[in-house]
Amino acid sequence: MKPRSRIAATVLLTILLVAGNAAAQKKNSPADTVILHGKIYTLNSKQPWAEALAIRGDRIVAVGSDTQVAKLQSKNTQVIDATGRLVLPGFTDCHIHFIDGSFSLARVNLEGARDAVGIQKRLREYGAAHPGSGWVLGRGWNYAMFPSSLPDKKILDEVFPNRPAFLEGYDGHTYWANSKALELAHITKDTSNPANGVIVRDPQTGEATGALKEAAQALVAAAVPKPTRGEKLAALRAGIHWANENGLTRVHSAGGDFEEFELYDELLRHDDLTLRFYIAYFQNPPELRPQDIAKIEDARKKYSGKWLSAGAVKFMIDGVVESHTAAMLQPYSDDASFQGKLFWDPEKYKSAIAELDRRGLQILTHAIGDSGVRTVLDGYENMEKTNHTSGKRPRIEHIETISAQDITRFGKLGVIASMQPLHAYPDANALTVWARNAGPDRASRAWVWKSIANNGGDLAFGSDWPVVTLNPFEGIQTAVTRQTAEGLPEGGFVPTERLTVADAIRGYTLGAAYAGFLEKTEGSLEPGRVADLIILSQNLFDVEPHSINKTRVLTTVVGGRVVFQAR
Repeated sequence: MKPRSRIAATVLLTILLVAGNAAAQKKNSPADTVILHGKIYTLNSKQPWAEALAIRGDRIVAVGSDTQVAKLQSKNTQVIDATGRLVLPGFTDCHIHFIDGSFSLARVNLEGARDAVGIQKRLREYGAAHPGSGWVLGRGWNYAMFPSSLPDKKILDEVFPNRPAFLEGYDGHTYWANSKALELAHITKDTSNPANGVIVRDPQTGEATGALKEAAQALVAAAVPKPTRGEKLAALRAGIHWANENGLTRVHSAGGDFEEFELYDELLRHDDLTLRFYIAYFQNPPELRPQDIAKIEDARKKYSGKWLSAGAVKFMIDGVVESHTAAMLQPYSDDASFQGKLFWDPEKYKSAIAELDRRGLQILTHAIGDSGVRTVLDGYENMEKTNHTSGKRPRIEHIETISAQDITRFGKLGVIASMQPLHAYPDANALTVWARNAGPDRASRAWVWKSIANNGGDLAFGSDWPVVTLNPFEGIQTAVTRQTAEGLPEGGFVPTERLTVADAIRGYTLGAAYAGFLEKTEGSLEPGRVADLIILSQNLFDVEPHSINKTRVLTTVVGGRVVFQAR
């Protein structure tokens, strides 16, 4: 060997030895944080349970017994005593409308009201606490609160005769306006229905009743004053805190947040972002335009980090069962004049998703009726054949009812079933309005998450907040029991679709991570994964299933940092 070669070899060997020693020192260096004395459910099949784990920086570096992990302690290590509590990976909400939910925290909440009298009581209380002439905004009413399944402006007019009121239905697909709001929106009996929307009218007079289905709500929304930047940021901070308090460490936005990327980025730059966001672009019908592609691609270039990321596109193929706007293969059971309709022409939808898939973007599609679900599955199958690709993990959101022959297609096509367990909560709205409209046959295949999983499909769970609470424990309880908190209906609502506690947890953790292409870094508690975890007040595996919803989050850790601590 020539002298110069010997020198080069010596230098290389020295570099390798130094690097190896540095790596060894780092591996054995003290942890920043250790969690001891826990019942840690890891979701790592090779090590399902542990007592303790260690965190260095934003990563988990060790999982094992108290004795093993304690060796990584130093005088500067933060020690969290789990006191025998259940420790889980941080939860991901796979379907959320975050800024809308954040604003709802300070508006009228009609959830839980029984009827028009209960609604008016809450509105009067809100009006007394928030006097003035400004808009009254809120949400949460459902179809079972009204004899005809739809609200009327007269109920609101009795409380607010001169003040505009605009209230979103619990599902976000039907809105309710009073006379003043309709006046400000210039809606009269001569106003035409917008595309994919219906202004509900009095059959005798032709006047708007105040109920607005689907896209018709935009006519009134356009008249509502827009919130300021400061108001948006304040709402987002409150929403993020609420999410962390409920054990969420990541969310997948399915609409409403793409336009606010800059605000989320500002929160990140000021170290105020303690929740990870995967944000989809909402693609409106009737077609994909060059300007849509430009916005999507620009966001993907700008936002691809571990806290903020783009790369998904959300479509909506149909509406909802309660208002007869979900697309069905056969007419509705309660009124054969309705069958719902597709919001997209099937061929234009196929073309749009194929183009986006070709660009490497993930496709999410809202589909609730059995015809809507089939249309989307057909589109995904065509997409795969057109682009000769696989493993793109396209998703269908909601899937409230489905034809029997389409259940197996999720596993065969690699389509993720992104579902919201609390939507299946069998209250009066579900059992009297939803089930009546769908009919017994379709209702027998309501929210068939277990059947999809048993046939090879992957599940990812979320809330659709603010449609329902983002509290994941309410969702887990519903997934496990298929009953109300009072244990009704007896035997459960389609009880064959019940899940185990472990399967329900997986839907919010490892299954959710898989839905966002992050199963190698998130969704489980094992060395190398991000340190996103929660400590709970009770062990979900041990408690009576109908008390799962009483679970409180005691500690939430995101990226190795404690972002919520119960008092």
